[in-house]
Amino acid sequence: RLNLRSFHLPYSRISLVPNVGLQVSISNAFAEVDGNWRVKIHFIRDHGSFDLKVENIYIKINLRLGSDTSGKPTIDTSDCSTRISKVRVHFSGKFGWLYNLFHSAIESRFRKTLESKVCDSVDSSVRGDLQPYLQTLPVTARIDATSGIDYSLVAPPAATAQSLDVKLKGEFFSLAHRSAVPFPPLALAFPPDHDRMVYFGASSYFFNTAGFAYHAAGALVFEVTDSMIPKGIDFHLNTSTFSAFIPQLEKMYPERLMKLRLPPPSQPSFPRFNAASKRAPGWAAALRLVGAVPPGARFGVRWGEPCRSSALSPQTCNVSAVIDVRSGHIVGSLKVGR
Repeated sequence: RLNLRSFHLPYSRISLVPNVGLQVSISNAFAEVDGNWRVKIHFIRDHGSFDLKVENIYIKINLRLGSDTSGKPTIDTSDCSTRISKVRVHFSGKFGWLYNLFHSAIESRFRKTLESKVCDSVDSSVRGDLQPYLQTLPVTARIDATSGIDYSLVAPPAATAQSLDVKLKGEFFSLAHRSAVPFPPLALAFPPDHDRMVYFGASSYFFNTAGFAYHAAGALVFEVTDSMIPKGIDFHLNTSTFSAFIPQLEKMYPERLMKLRLPPPSQPSFPRFNAASKRAPGWAAALRLVGAVPPGARFGVRWGEPCRSSALSPQTCNVSAVIDVRSGHIVGSLKVGR
């Protein structure tokens, strides 16, 4: 009939351990427990209640971060230590006064037993609760009816004294038929800065896999109809308008509406770039967690050539993107041309 009356964690901290992962530290924890006790030794029988106070509990746990073959995160306890400064116990009952005479020996035994049990409980919780929970985390997400994205880990999270780098696959794929991407990814290089809380990097591989998936699914075909032309413009998508170029068209289909279909000549391709550092190529995506994010933080990328076209060649344009953080959301804008 143990009863935990109170339990306090006044100070706890999560810090980085290089080449391991995370360290969870708990200091000055405090607990109060009461319950019943019973003694039966030969002809001696007694029972009563007790009050137990455990003070200045210190726990340090090192958690090793990793990844499995499916790209999901793994976690395990690499080191655990516990120290309890003081244990106080008081017995009540017929012979409670007698047991209280030996409280020092009893308290010492309680303290050693509790110290040995805490790390056993931590190991059991990490392996029995935390690790199975991590296995339930998804590593793919549906984007729309055409494609999804694979953001599984390509390597175990890398911890240093200043940051935790998480390398993600960041690969788009077709929901109807997933096939191998016909080009390799490149290594991502983060800048050496550590004055922001979160850094996000995306390479050309990330965008090129999106182009590959959508192009293979035929989702990049753009159709223009007459209803899409703004009012006030004396131009209509019909056979009469195009009779100057193709006279036979109006004769065969007089006063018929037309639809302009614009399929891409090939899969869209982005030059090599890195949103975190424009000079270096990169993996599809990665995160770095460090300091604090200032309001209005943003970064941008630009690639391609100025818009140009001719009657005999397809049109090509440069594209500029700006990504911003507003009210906890990642937002952005896209511009085509100069």
